[in-house]
Amino acid sequence: MQLHFAIGRAARRTSAALVSVALACAVHAAEPPKPSVVQEPHYGDTLFRFWQDQYFTAITGLMTSQHFNRVAQHADEAEVLRGGMLLSYGMHKEAGEIFAQLIERGAAPSVRDRAWFYLAKIRYQRGFIEQAEEAMARIENNLPLALQEERVLLQSQLLMARGDFAGAAQVLETLAKSSSAGLYARYNLGVALVRSGDLPRGIAMLDEVGKAPAPSEEFKALRDKANVALGFAALTDEKPEAARAFLERVRLSSMLSNKALLGFGWASSALKEHKRALVPWTELISGAPGRDAGDAAVLEARIAVAYAYAELGAYGQSLERYQDAIGAFDREHVALDESIGAIRKGKLLDGLLEKNPGEEMGWFWNIQELPEMPHASHLNQVLAQHEFQEAFKNWRDLRFLSKNLQGWADTLGIYNDMLSNRRQAYADRLPKVRDEAGKLNIAEATKRRDALASELDKAELDADHAAVADAVRRAQIERIADLQVLLQRAGTDPEVAAAADRVRRVAGALTWQLAQEFPDRLWNAKKALRSINMEIELAQARDAALAQAQRDEPARHEAFAQRIATLEGTIRALIPKVAAITNEQQGQVQELAVAELTRQKERLTAYITQARFAVAQLYDRAALARKPDEASK
Repeated sequence: MQLHFAIGRAARRTSAALVSVALACAVHAAEPPKPSVVQEPHYGDTLFRFWQDQYFTAITGLMTSQHFNRVAQHADEAEVLRGGMLLSYGMHKEAGEIFAQLIERGAAPSVRDRAWFYLAKIRYQRGFIEQAEEAMARIENNLPLALQEERVLLQSQLLMARGDFAGAAQVLETLAKSSSAGLYARYNLGVALVRSGDLPRGIAMLDEVGKAPAPSEEFKALRDKANVALGFAALTDEKPEAARAFLERVRLSSMLSNKALLGFGWASSALKEHKRALVPWTELISGAPGRDAGDAAVLEARIAVAYAYAELGAYGQSLERYQDAIGAFDREHVALDESIGAIRKGKLLDGLLEKNPGEEMGWFWNIQELPEMPHASHLNQVLAQHEFQEAFKNWRDLRFLSKNLQGWADTLGIYNDMLSNRRQAYADRLPKVRDEAGKLNIAEATKRRDALASELDKAELDADHAAVADAVRRAQIERIADLQVLLQRAGTDPEVAAAADRVRRVAGALTWQLAQEFPDRLWNAKKALRSINMEIELAQARDAALAQAQRDEPARHEAFAQRIATLEGTIRALIPKVAAITNEQQGQVQELAVAELTRQKERLTAYITQARFAVAQLYDRAALARKPDEASK
């Protein structure tokens, strides 16, 4: 009665990818929760991609942002998120290194403990028991209440994986009594008690789970599982009446209903109530929805119905049922061979991808629609295997990587073309830029600027109002000077003297106006000189940048060319390696599916043998019955 259910609400969905969802949600989670603000745009972009299910884009973008130090405000949260996404791809070793580095640089205790907890969980789910125990040992006491409960459940799972069922029971005792997740805890406890040899307590605990109220489909399924386990345990212990009581609790719509109906029939048969046994067995072979003809319980029911008729003395009907069963088994055997052939030709995997497309790799992806196969019903047992699901996701991720690498190989060709165009544009524009730069005589402009600055300084020092006068004032000054010269030559005539006096007064007024305007004109002149300085500095900077570009640009082009060549070589080398690994993984996935169908064929072979042996017994019984009749004649 090995327990196969995920631990806690977050992990009970059978997908290891939910670990990184929980990590992302737990990044800012505390007790009580506090609002968080994204302070770095690049970290916000990563979260946006993450919640849009673009996990590969999210992790590559995050790692790029970390490389360029663009998420410094969210350093620890970003590392936890990266570790969680690596965990979702099964890269527990790399994630462990990230968490260890977080601890070394003093991450918050709550972040540290959550990291180790989820690392332990994913390691357990992938079968790395020792590594999971090592991660569990690093957890202190900083987990929120819900995770503390999951921690206890995980600890019990690890103990059971070690075979220490008594230790697991001891760990679960307290949790089963007080936890809000008590139904799961009690189920775990019941399994641990049974496996440790404490049958009475274990059965009592499972019986409690089997009768408990179930508010959701999840808990109803768990209750059904407990009742089926109890029923078959009672059958093994030769307690058919108790077995029927347990199995009657299982819902007819449950995924375990086929097994429950089969067990109920065998319990009735053990009580010699063969007519009653025929009721559930006939339902199983009726072909009703949910009664898959290839299901192990349905196949066994075909023999069981024939056996019941034989026990009731209806040998003719029994023989007919056995022969029908043998025919059905033979047809199923052929159908399984056809399904195995289709799987080995790649129809299953290609069909799953075709029917369930997705742009990004990741463990969050789930199968939603089945492909067209010769006998689709055979896929139920195949796809129900956790090992197949994990292997298939690995193969799908490898296919995505192969496509991604090919895309980058094509993109690098585009980058080479872009670089060639940039080199050509640089070669074409450089002569023109040099000619334009040559037309600007920065040295002459600087010399003239220095002369103007010197004149301005002298005008300010000497209070030379005329030196900063505008063109109108300069024209007025020149006109007055010309008039003064003419009047001096005109002699001493009274009218000339009167005119000279008027000119003198005008000259005085002009001098007063120049003196009044001098501060403003001096400030404007200095302002204009500053503008000239800025233009000259800008021209000098452009000239220096041009010179620097002539030195650096060819080197930058060469560096880009070398980087592209290096990446192209790396990608070209990776493409065949990934292709080879993809083909190898495809073979492994297909063999997992084939192995499950082969096990079904082996069960069929055993059923056929039983049916033929029973037919032989019926013929022998009929022959023995005829001998007394012949003797009497």
